[in-house]
Amino acid sequence: MADALLIIEDEIFLGREMCRFFEKEGWEVHWAERFADAEELLLRQDLSPLVTLADLNLPDGNSLDLLEKVRAKGGTGEWIFLTAFGSVPDSVRALRLGAYDFLEKPCEMERLEMVVRSAGRGARAQRRVAEDTSNQHRRYRPETYLGESPAAANVRSMLDRLSQVPYSALVISGETGTGKGLAARILHYSGAQAGGPMVEINCAALPRELLESELFGYEPGAFTGAAVRHRGLVEQASGGTLFLDEISEMELELQAKLLKVIEDHSLRRLGGDRPIAVDVRFIAASNRDLDAQVAQGAFRADLFHRLSVFRLALPSLRERKTDLHELVPHFVAEFNAQAGKRVHYISPAVWAALESYDWPGNVRELRNVIERAVLFSETEELPREWLQLPGNLNNACPAPSGCPVDDQHIILPMDGSMDLEAMERQILQQVLSLTEGNVTKAARVLGITRETLRYRVRKHGLGDDGES
Repeated sequence: MADALLIIEDEIFLGREMCRFFEKEGWEVHWAERFADAEELLLRQDLSPLVTLADLNLPDGNSLDLLEKVRAKGGTGEWIFLTAFGSVPDSVRALRLGAYDFLEKPCEMERLEMVVRSAGRGARAQRRVAEDTSNQHRRYRPETYLGESPAAANVRSMLDRLSQVPYSALVISGETGTGKGLAARILHYSGAQAGGPMVEINCAALPRELLESELFGYEPGAFTGAAVRHRGLVEQASGGTLFLDEISEMELELQAKLLKVIEDHSLRRLGGDRPIAVDVRFIAASNRDLDAQVAQGAFRADLFHRLSVFRLALPSLRERKTDLHELVPHFVAEFNAQAGKRVHYISPAVWAALESYDWPGNVRELRNVIERAVLFSETEELPREWLQLPGNLNNACPAPSGCPVDDQHIILPMDGSMDLEAMERQILQQVLSLTEGNVTKAARVLGITRETLRYRVRKHGLGDDGES
């Protein structure tokens, strides 16, 4: 089904030309010549276009007034304004109301099509978020954090209390795999901002330049390749929550810019000259000790204190092993449903193996282990042989450190205790150790450039990335 595009244009010739052009591009085009016609379509007939392309000044009204009415009613979709008589107050008001772009007439069709296409991508993402919100609101509640141990009960109690207060920022700490992402989603979907967007980003996954543009957005021409306006993740999260996972990997200069956004409740896109107001709740997470990072100068103290309005520490699975008896059946049922299996019996031997293991990868590792065992089960019993826990296998490599056998081999555990990031870090450590820190030799061994290796060394906090 074609996406709907509403054109509000009183110039007959231009309106017809735009209708023909965008119909050929695959849009379901609706055209209103007057303010009253557009108001009828949007507010009374409940037309919900993905993108609205509107002349600013109409014979019977200003399209900004219409956008304000649509937003007040809860309408979604992106708005692009065209005008030959724009003013600074109009453009400021358009930005405040969340307009996607503000273009001057005449505008070439190719340029207009590029902006409309970009706005359509953004609007589709917004609609996906809106559609997911109602489902996630039911899915993520404090009770979703499973476990009957005192540690799990304490976390659940904190999640319930935090969901009832209007905090501006919060830091979640805990080892890899303890459920920091789950806790962030529970806090968002069970709190007052559940109706707004939940936007997540892993700060370790992008180099500094990309992370900055993704966070704050950019204007056309801000840098090479920036052809159209891009709303950053902070702006997309306005009215909701921005979850900054692995925030300790963010560079200090970018931390300063983030702090200013949090303090000012506004941002400037890269290449932009006007502040854009944002209303965002920030949740940051790290598996590192941020207090220690601050003491070492690796993380800004002012940003840490601003984010630490509340702090939530998640326990490791080895601290709450009694919760295995609730977590394991839960994961078995989940993967039974996904794979069409009927596993329901867990033998004493399997329970003994699960309880004797320390779970360095925490709940994420447990989930991966149960998934493998269920998928390879051939009966209604959870197979012990497919647990493949270190210590239960002959010559198993202890997790999660990995174990180099000689100068030509590195062995990594495939039991779910290490995610891809941890494996990459382990490989880099071993190769740098074998090459005595010589970046050129290490890059040659890994088959990558020195620049790529230096970036990954910085990303994983492996120390000096210069030549030895």
